[in-house]
Amino acid sequence: MTAGTDAAAFQPGIRGGPEEALLWVEKLEKTFPRAGARGNDGSDVIRAVDCVSFDVRKGETVGLVGESGSGKSTLARCILRLLRPTGGRVLLGGSDLLMLGRAEMRRVRRRMQIVLEDPYASLDPRMSALGIVEEPLAIHGIGARDERRERATEMLELVGIAPAQMRRKPHEFSGGQRQRIGVARALVLHPELVILDEPISALDVSIQAQVLNLLRRLQEQLHLTYLFIIHDLAVAEYFCDRVVVLYRGAVVELADRETLFRRPLHPYTVSLLSAVPIPEPAGRRRRQRIVLRGDPALVWATPKGCRFEPRCPLGRGRDVCRQQEPPLVEHSSGQWAACHFPGELVALHAEREPAA
Repeated sequence: MTAGTDAAAFQPGIRGGPEEALLWVEKLEKTFPRAGARGNDGSDVIRAVDCVSFDVRKGETVGLVGESGSGKSTLARCILRLLRPTGGRVLLGGSDLLMLGRAEMRRVRRRMQIVLEDPYASLDPRMSALGIVEEPLAIHGIGARDERRERATEMLELVGIAPAQMRRKPHEFSGGQRQRIGVARALVLHPELVILDEPISALDVSIQAQVLNLLRRLQEQLHLTYLFIIHDLAVAEYFCDRVVVLYRGAVVELADRETLFRRPLHPYTVSLLSAVPIPEPAGRRRRQRIVLRGDPALVWATPKGCRFEPRCPLGRGRDVCRQQEPPLVEHSSGQWAACHFPGELVALHAEREPAA
């Protein structure tokens, strides 16, 4: 924490104040009741999002990474108010979304949109591509019918759908084309913030690159801000400006792209990076794969201590890790980690590797 910062307003993982960010997420929480649970020790609920704080500046791309079940999609749906958070604040351009009524929230939804993972399941199979992209304009009462049709046509052309294809139904398109339609539908309202929820996971590898390049071009052309949910850290390294690492609903590390991939601090981040494929055979031989033990679905019942301790190759069995939950602390400029022994696994891992 820098000198002069108001300690009461200071939140780990956030830079500056809410007036400097397009999206400001502060101590966001979302719990779900645990089936069949009894007792008052906190084990009767699942903390899908647990006191998450971060910010996204205008024009920035922030990645949310973590394995399946880490709370990435639940966090995104809480930000969009598709799920009602249990606690915390979400500010979009200074407006607290959790305090808005239905009518006010409907107006704010023009400013933030989402691109979903499965492009086929998220499109109405009975509508044409043109009708799908035109529908958000009709819902929000924007323009006359001819104006909406023209605007939808322009957006489809912008994402690479030819006019001769716009009357086709979703089943007549390839997976990459369907995702382009989903992108066009999200952008036709000219939002400020776009949440990309695993937008390339269901696509072939060759098509993934095309969609990523399209998203990059549209970001520069339309001045967009992205919150990018992704489990592939190689894609996060290529596409994101900063990366937020989630584990069991909480932020365990947050840093800019270059710092995180050059010098990760949290053992969970190190294990995720060790799984990223390396094309060079020599690089693969030098690197040691870190395999996590235990089933992540079975460690939600850990009552206290570090949430990663049952699977951590560094802290498993250590008293301090088992008994005390590490706070999210800034270890260098802009790099935050919630670990009692930050950077130690990287040092041990480097010692075991042979010289290049």
